[in-house]
Amino acid sequence: MSRDALPPLFATPLAERMRPTSLDEVLGQDHLLGPGRPLRQLIESDRLTSMLLWGPPGSGKTTIARLLAGHTEAAFEPFSAVLGGVKEVRAIVERARQRRDSTGQRTLLFVDEIHRFNRAQQDAFLPHVESGLVTLVGATTENPSFRVNSALASRCVVHVLKPIPHDDLVALMKRALADIERGVGTLGLELSDEALVRLVGASAGDARRCLGAVERIALHYRARPMGLPPLGPEELAEALDESSLLYDRSGEEHYNCVSAFIKSMRGSDPDAALYYLARMVEAGEDPMFVARRLVIFASEDVGLADPRAVQVAVACKDAIHFLGLPEAKYPLAQATLYLATAPKSGSAKGYFAAADAVRRRGALPVPNHLRNAATALMKELGYGKGYKNPHAYAGDYVAEEYLPEELRGQRFYEPSGQGYEKMVAERLEIWGERKARGDRRKKR
Repeated sequence: MSRDALPPLFATPLAERMRPTSLDEVLGQDHLLGPGRPLRQLIESDRLTSMLLWGPPGSGKTTIARLLAGHTEAAFEPFSAVLGGVKEVRAIVERARQRRDSTGQRTLLFVDEIHRFNRAQQDAFLPHVESGLVTLVGATTENPSFRVNSALASRCVVHVLKPIPHDDLVALMKRALADIERGVGTLGLELSDEALVRLVGASAGDARRCLGAVERIALHYRARPMGLPPLGPEELAEALDESSLLYDRSGEEHYNCVSAFIKSMRGSDPDAALYYLARMVEAGEDPMFVARRLVIFASEDVGLADPRAVQVAVACKDAIHFLGLPEAKYPLAQATLYLATAPKSGSAKGYFAAADAVRRRGALPVPNHLRNAATALMKELGYGKGYKNPHAYAGDYVAEEYLPEELRGQRFYEPSGQGYEKMVAERLEIWGERKARGDRRKKR
């Protein structure tokens, strides 16, 4: 078979082929399935009670449910809350009753997307869950406190699944690329470390999403000659149809002028900024195009060094709407001069450092003490426990951690020390010293 012909196993999605076949293969859920953990003990001893598996997409809810079927002597009945109706519910209940009465066998009922249960489905299942005729295992991406009938939820133990950690997903991608039986190893493809990091970072801890991307890459490059270097981020973007974010290639001088305009303001040269502004406006440029550039510049290059800069830029945009040309040239010139002569700070670019951390590390869990404990279940899980409200402490500040644990100590915002931001820097320095001391003095 040639490498550009797909082997028969590709008729089954890669995520399905790579699905764990044992509890030890499940990634990222050691708090539930590690040796000696309560859920694992219940599974291995076949003493399951009704439960809800609550976790983000691709974290292993359906996989765990299928593994339950392999570890229990109960009959496994899958049911879709989306596709199934009361008629199917009644049929499942009748089969469960016949099994119990004839052989004593229990029935394990798996309900995918249980948060989509309608009232009729819930009413039909509830008495049989209560009586123990069926043991319910529900999977949901939604908070069961809000999305599952309280009577049904109260009869279930809630097991919270976590997003799969970054390193585990990288290992899974490498295994999928190398495995010749279940993965795409027959194609001989490799991804560079940078490409793997980008791929995993964009997945938000979702193994299914990662494997789907690997499959698309494999299908795109299945005829790639052997011996070439590993695929990098550029090849990754090509295979996944990601846009290259290039400027329009037409009108090069137009964009040269825009670039010079912005760089002149950034360099605090009001004369050059006015010159390039005039070049654009006199050539017939849409004044709203210029206004958008001014608003962007006010935040990107002036920022907190002068918080009024963005107000001036937005007021310029409104004035252009109100006046139109030629009078709009005045507010355009005024805003340009204000921004060119304002103190400069690029600290707003700290957003992109934070976004890079999100892409690389995925959606890290929000610390428990910062979560909203809106229901009794959420309080039982520790949501909001230990939160300290700064307004109760001296100077409306208390030493506390707000970033996810994996990012503690990382800085995304670096004040420039220019203009107003000089005061911001001094304030942050004082708070930093108080944090280092563990300052938690209450107000008097």
